[in-house]
Amino acid sequence: MKYAGRHNLGAFVCSKSPSNQDEVLQIHLVPHTHDDVGWLKTVDQYYYGANNSIQIAGVQYILDSVIPALEANPVRHFIYVEIAFFKRWWQQQTPTMQARVKALVHRGQLEFINGGWCMNDEATTHYNAIIDQMTLGLQFIDKNFGSKARPRVAWHIDPFGHSAEQASLFAQMSFEGFFFARIHYEDMQKRTDEKRMELKWRGSQSLGEASEIFTGVLYDFYNPPKGFCFDNLSCKDPPIQDDPRLFGDNVKQRVDLFVKEACEQASHYKSGHIMLTMGSDFTYQNANPWFKNLDKLITHVNKDGRVNAFYSTPSKYLDAVKGMEVELKTDDFFPYADCPGCYWTGFYTSRPALKGYVRRNNNLLQVCKQLEVLGKLGESDPSSETLRDAMGVAQHHDAVSGTEKQHVAFDYAKRLAIGAQQCKMVINSALNKVSQRQHVDANIQYTFCDHLNISICPASEVTESFTITVYNPIARNIDTNIRIPVSSLSVRVLGPNGTQVSYTVLPVTNVTKYVRGKRGNAPYELVFPASDLPPLGLAMYEVKFGPNFPKMSGYKTPVLKQRKRDDVDVFGHNVHKRSGFNKLELSPNSNYSIENQYLRLTFSTDTGRLVEVENLKSKITLSIDQQFYWYEANGSGAYIFDPKLNKPSDVSLGNKAKISIFQSKDLQEVHQVFTPWVSQTVRLYSNKPYAEFEYTVGPIKKAPSPRVGKEVISRFDTSLKTNGVFYTDANGREMQIRKRNYRPTWTYQNTEPVAGNYYPVNSRAYIKDESGVQLTIMTDRSLGGSSIKDGSLEFMVHRRLLHDDGRGVNEALNEPGINGRGLIVRGKLLLLVEEAKSSAKLHRAVGEEEMLRPSLAFSAGSNDQASYQALNRSLPANVHLLTLESFDKSVLLRLEHQFAVGEDVELSKAVTVQLKGLFQDFTILAVTELNLSANLVKSQRQHTVEWKRAKRRNKILVPTDDFEITLKPMEIRTFKLDIEWN
Repeated sequence: MKYAGRHNLGAFVCSKSPSNQDEVLQIHLVPHTHDDVGWLKTVDQYYYGANNSIQIAGVQYILDSVIPALEANPVRHFIYVEIAFFKRWWQQQTPTMQARVKALVHRGQLEFINGGWCMNDEATTHYNAIIDQMTLGLQFIDKNFGSKARPRVAWHIDPFGHSAEQASLFAQMSFEGFFFARIHYEDMQKRTDEKRMELKWRGSQSLGEASEIFTGVLYDFYNPPKGFCFDNLSCKDPPIQDDPRLFGDNVKQRVDLFVKEACEQASHYKSGHIMLTMGSDFTYQNANPWFKNLDKLITHVNKDGRVNAFYSTPSKYLDAVKGMEVELKTDDFFPYADCPGCYWTGFYTSRPALKGYVRRNNNLLQVCKQLEVLGKLGESDPSSETLRDAMGVAQHHDAVSGTEKQHVAFDYAKRLAIGAQQCKMVINSALNKVSQRQHVDANIQYTFCDHLNISICPASEVTESFTITVYNPIARNIDTNIRIPVSSLSVRVLGPNGTQVSYTVLPVTNVTKYVRGKRGNAPYELVFPASDLPPLGLAMYEVKFGPNFPKMSGYKTPVLKQRKRDDVDVFGHNVHKRSGFNKLELSPNSNYSIENQYLRLTFSTDTGRLVEVENLKSKITLSIDQQFYWYEANGSGAYIFDPKLNKPSDVSLGNKAKISIFQSKDLQEVHQVFTPWVSQTVRLYSNKPYAEFEYTVGPIKKAPSPRVGKEVISRFDTSLKTNGVFYTDANGREMQIRKRNYRPTWTYQNTEPVAGNYYPVNSRAYIKDESGVQLTIMTDRSLGGSSIKDGSLEFMVHRRLLHDDGRGVNEALNEPGINGRGLIVRGKLLLLVEEAKSSAKLHRAVGEEEMLRPSLAFSAGSNDQASYQALNRSLPANVHLLTLESFDKSVLLRLEHQFAVGEDVELSKAVTVQLKGLFQDFTILAVTELNLSANLVKSQRQHTVEWKRAKRRNKILVPTDDFEITLKPMEIRTFKLDIEWN
């Protein structure tokens, strides 16, 4: 490869042949293919090249074709990204072919870039799942090709906006550079005008320089220069015709056009190097036309002498521009828009049921991996691999994002369901093996209930006696609440060691009965607290039914008779047992409240809506109105959010919500019905410091016009004075400050006051004012959200559209649901009101428990084992056990400081954890610290790219003999544990 290297970081000459070779523009030609892991076709259809009536794309043919093309000429290069595809192809190759590929990789001709299972979305993914899918792909590369094949460059050329957390994660995974293509069109224009296309991005304000990564914005998305696509299946650009003996010689015209295009791009970059992406979606199914014409192009361009072109890769480009001065960026690249009025903020919510299913399966996968270790499962036992693969595929930027065709969305869900079934087998085996170590009979067949949110669970509906084994995947004792459907009021609940547990039975709501249809018949729900669950441990709860158990147990039992007053149905312990009449007197204009030890929620009898929240501990009272609204879609589609009007419509059309109230000692509920297709249960558990808003939305009623869809929001309007400022999380971790109609790095000209202010909300958003009061809303899945007016937070919870937005999917986002009438979505928002200075302590703990809910396994009859815990002690309150999984013959452990700098007076401090003696069942013999993706020993140094802005610190904290480690705010540390079972 010929280029000027470090000497060519400034001026260059493009219009004539320069006398000084150091002034020659250096053109890095990067042959590549962008292979979506599902989009218009399923992942396997894309691999095989099936269903070509939709799109002509077959990944197996790309790899079949590229390998011999590289072997034919040793100067050729090719990069590959999506390991989900590469593994499929690799497993089908002969040992001889695998050896040939290894030789190409070791020579650097075939280079892995990025290296994750997929090119994950950055707006709707959770950091836990991002880390898992990157680790999965990078481990495949490491095991099959060795450390020299380790990718050095992150490559996100298609995701629709870019998160600060993604940059931070890539930096912690030892990537040296990060390249992408899609940024806001105004930002792009300013950067190209000012030659600011490359920068140093600091992804975390808490981690500082440790989260910094060189970042480059590509010039023309990820396509070749105009006129130079040589793909004979998807392009019509002319080849290089260079035989003077034949008619049509076009060498001069082609060279002139290439130099013109290259020099135009170079005029927007600072250095004398540019990178041209020679490929696009599913290109190189026939590699020969590409490489044959690129060979000719390089020869004739270099013979011309005005520029110097050569085969290259992003990592070679990165090496060439090291030392260049770049600016520092500390915010993110959301939201993305590609033209005025074209904001890609709708996909933050698109396919909300799939988004929720992905999040729940992430929960299940962590449980599965933990129990795989704790159960000491071997090669002959069930494995988490199927769900790992499915979750890796689901993080793709056209999967969890909701931007795929409907049949592809079904395929993603199917893969997750198959993986989940395998993980249930893992849990079943692990629970039995743990029981064996406790000297308890271990031949139990556990069953699992996937639809508890709509009161379906055969194991609890038809059995007279059963045991619920509750596994807590958090490394601290927690309190939770178990909610299961039952068929009888005569019930008794026994906890660990036979202790009697307080419980509540209430009727299944009519809304839930409608949603579940004929799939479940239980008339009641049994709710009871599961208190002080051990860290990474089990607790058993036995549920028995029988005529000898009292049907009425004071506050614990609902009343089936009720009277109506002011459209309010009241159930509770104050109902007279003989008459069934309620003693609660409600005057026509009075409000009514529900409360627990933490919060009091007040509702209006005039509207049926929430009007006030009071924190009983901190004595904060906040006026608040919560209601559902819908935006009429204009140009909205799977990607785009484009409401016709800036003011949404009230779903209830100003009518009063119908209300039912349920009250018991442990549980307070208000059931609201706004329209036949929008309802909600507002819930206070006695042991939780938040209010739960469980919404049921759908099927969204179609508007009469064929071009009109509806986008439904849940909005919280408060009296807080917020001055246009609100906060959203980045992939479930560090919070990002947002300001309405403002961007930190350019003068923003907003033409879309609603869509242009929407941001991804993966786990939480909050507002606060100068009085020190903060309202935080937690989500159970990724959603779009904003503060469109002061004191307000809104979240888009569902959308049904009858119009394609012209961004490639060619299908309206009109999900059929289970019966073809339209999708019904049930989800949860959690509300917290607290002093701003104390809020992080609350929402960080709630966020951890929401991300990793306890797992419930059902078994018939009684279970002799009372409890079990894998940890000898709980981790500190600011430390999260992020990963515990099998890692070859060792164990992979990740510990995370889950507070940012300045979030809490105490919990934002550095914290020390002693690994020695932490686990009950095994002893740690040795600890090796790895990078975040577990593919590099932390003490080893890869290529280090220095940038003039600042020198990078590489201090490594090595565990002592006692395996004491220190975690700084927002730091994740990864360890390989060599263990010996006790």
